[in-house]
Amino acid sequence: MQDTIKHNLEELRKHSGQIIITTHYKPDGDAMGSSLGLYHYLKNAGIDSQVVTPTDYAEFLHWLPGNDTVVVYEQETTRCKELIDNAAYIFCLDFNALGRINDMGEYIKHCDAKLVMIDHHQDPQDFDDERFIEIGASSACELVYRYVQTHLDPSLMTKEMGECIYTGLITDTGSFRFGSTTSTTIRTAADLMDLGVVPDRIYRSLFDQNRLERLQLLGYFLANKIELIEDGKVALAHMTVDELNKYNVITGDTEGFVNYGLGIKGVQMSALIIDRDYLVKMSFRSAEHFPCNEFSADFFNGGGHKNAAGGASKDSLENTLAKFKESIKTYRNHFK
Repeated sequence: MQDTIKHNLEELRKHSGQIIITTHYKPDGDAMGSSLGLYHYLKNAGIDSQVVTPTDYAEFLHWLPGNDTVVVYEQETTRCKELIDNAAYIFCLDFNALGRINDMGEYIKHCDAKLVMIDHHQDPQDFDDERFIEIGASSACELVYRYVQTHLDPSLMTKEMGECIYTGLITDTGSFRFGSTTSTTIRTAADLMDLGVVPDRIYRSLFDQNRLERLQLLGYFLANKIELIEDGKVALAHMTVDELNKYNVITGDTEGFVNYGLGIKGVQMSALIIDRDYLVKMSFRSAEHFPCNEFSADFFNGGGHKNAAGGASKDSLENTLAKFKESIKTYRNHFK
């Protein structure tokens, strides 16, 4: 744990209306859950804040309480820059490098606000003024909850905050089945239930409200797009621009697809490579020993956690697939 927090609740109250909460581009459940969770806590404490995301995010997260207050930087850049210029504190949640918030990061780099990083990823960069970091923690949401317990006033937590925090817990732990789940994670979930959180309602909101086109895409993906390589230890899948267009893919539609590879007997590493036209994006997942973050950093300008990482390539999809197949051979010693 790295804890260099200097502020307290009274300090934040002095700067009500001058607090921004932000997270990484294309935010997932943990990113939006931690951001809106902190927003609701501060609101109940009488502190005005603004959640600003660098990009849009998946439709299945729009049910989160407070979603209608979020401002998207790429859509309202001028307004967001004014908010940043006026900010006294900027909370940076679920990311550890300003490059993870795209152009917004370059603007924040030169602002006068104090930057507070709350994160659980490896190798954090030194852009922050204060930090609450535990590498390998289950989620940023768990850390936001613990930050409030440690430095603020936990009696001011609300059901709305709990619903947001619980969202990050279950999305980043695979509904508590990933190795990052600890007894502290489970105790946090129990505390959130005591706030009034109803787990099955959140699960249904997240996972059981699919567009028909997404389910059709998933069926096509499972039937046609997964191949096994490296003697069945690696599941490799890819999607082309034409395939995405055929199923009218929107942000979040391929969320979780990479995990299906790990459900195949004998597979220890799963990779999903998607041609986004402007960039080839990659998601990597593994079981136990395979270091996805190291592999991604070595070959695809990426990083993340040991068992969950991402990367990107400016090369063609065909060349990226070929590079993956060659690169994975150099990591054979990590397979059991």
